[in-house]
Parts: sequence; C-alpha cells; structure tokens
Amino acid sequence: MKQFTQLADVPNPSALIDKAQYFKANPLAANDFAKGKTAVLLFFNPSLRTRLSTEKAALQLGFSVMTMNAAQGWKLEFEDQIVMNSDKAEHIREAAQVISQYADVIGIRTFPSLTDKDKDYSDYILQRFVEFSSVPIVSLESAIRHPLQSLADCLTIKEHQTKSKPKVVLTWAPHPKALPQAVANSFAEWMSIMDVDLTITHPEGYELAPTFQQHFPVEYHQQKAFEGADFIYAKNWSSFQNYGKILEVKNNWTITAEKMALTNQAKFMHCLPVRRNVVVADEVLDSPQSLVIEQANNRTFAAQAVLHELLNH
Repeated sequence: MKQFTQLADVPNPSALIDKAQYFKANPLAANDFAKGKTAVLLFFNPSLRTRLSTEKAALQLGFSVMTMNAAQGWKLEFEDQIVMNSDKAEHIREAAQVISQYADVIGIRTFPSLTDKDKDYSDYILQRFVEFSSVPIVSLESAIRHPLQSLADCLTIKEHQTKSKPKVVLTWAPHPKALPQAVANSFAEWMSIMDVDLTITHPEGYELAPTFQQHFPVEYHQQKAFEGADFIYAKNWSSFQNYGKILEVKNNWTITAEKMALTNQAKFMHCLPVRRNVVVADEVLDSPQSLVIEQANNRTFAAQAVLHELLNH
C-alpha cells in the first residue's frame, strides 16, 4: 500500500481490518516499528477524534508526531500559473516537497467548499499533496471521503455482527448546518467489500453521488428501511444534486427509540460529533445499543493498521 486516500488504495481490505483488530488486542506489539520515523499531520479544518486517535496510533508504533493546524495563519496556494500577489505566501509545489523532507508519512485533513462540486469531487487539495509529496499520504478526511472512519466502522461491525450477513442501514438524519457527504460516501464505498446487506435511506433530494450510491438500494421511507436492521448508521449530509444545500424536509428523520424498535435489536452507530435530540434522541444514544464510543476507540487501531501497512511494504 503506497498511500491511503480511498478504498482503491488498499490491496487487501479484509487483511487491513484484521490488522486493526490485531492492534486493538495488542496495541504496543510494534511499539519500536517506527522508531526514528516522523509523522506530520496537517489539519485544514478542526478535529477531535481524528487528530487524537491518529497521534496515539503513531505514538504506539514509535513515531515522533508533528501536528500543524494548517488553517490558522498558513495560507497555501494550490493553483498553478498564478501571480501570487495576494495573501497566500507559499505554493503547494514547494510546501509538499519541503514537508516530505521532514516526514516519513503525511496525514492531510481537508474540507469541501460545498459550493464547487466539480472541484470538491476531484478531491483537489488532497490530490495536490499526493502529486507533489515524495512520502505516503494518509487521508484524515477529504472533501469527499473519510477512509479512516470507514475502516474503524468496518472493524466495529465485524466485532458486533451476530449473523454472517447483517442488514446495515445508512440513514440520513437532520442537522442545522450543511455538512459534507464524505462520511456517507466512504461508508458506502467500504460496505461494498463487507459481507453485509446495505440499504441507504434519506429524503428525496439527498441522493449521494452515483459513484458511491449506485450499487445499493435506496429507500425513501426511513421506518420501512429500519425493519429488520442489525445496524443503524446515522449521518447527515447536504444535497449532492443541489450541491451543498439543505433542502426542506417535512417529516422527522431523527433517530428515536420508536424507530429502533422496528429493527432486529440493531446497534446504533455514528461517527461523532453528534447533535443530541437533532440527529438522535438521548434514549438511543445512551442505550446499550449505542456503539458510538467504541467506534471512536476503534479509530486508533484503524489508524495504527494503516500507518503500519504504509511503512511495511
């Protein structure tokens, strides 16, 4: 594995999930593996779980870690053939090469504009780092994907499934802000390599990009989708068709105990942070069915598996 930006970068996803599970059971089994190596993590938007879990994962492998809040005061130019006479003092061509001299692996967290669909879906910022860096790149979430989250989600489902092919429901949920499609896109992408029966449910107008949604049935009636489900994964995303917009939703899509009662005693999943009593009711989030804290814990071992794999080729 030369980089980790999407599922297609992973030659053997099942083996990577197994490696994450191994590190969960043996977190310090390779604590000298990356001794003398440096991981540089660049955050162009804020993070709690991704930042702390990736730092911990790197430290457990023996890396030294340098983290930079790149959005605070560091204005980077990504466009070519441009006169740099504005407030951007450094170009990606030099910056990526310089950071590569300081790092053995670079993690990048970016965020979509939610205004320019074509540019966002080219994963422009992440791909510019891939283009000019000379060391492996790890996506810590990009404009359109969040593969570290999805790897942790796969591990969580594997640990808690009670049948060989569980029914998994990815459900849209309300949110007061326009959010990216990244988590939902990536979850659908990774579910394609899991032996699960995935249904996607959302109000009309919230269809994901065809690239990510085309292989799975869509159910516009949330309660019907929940029937017999073994896992409920809730996430908000803004419209892809009316790009970045929040569309009017007349019916209530909040996850409640009444809706969970329609399932096969399903486990509840969410990537966090979550808006209580907007996305999901307290009674669900605080119930024994909720896996959200364990999901967050699994982020460390997902990152540990990825970092180990990148330097082990």
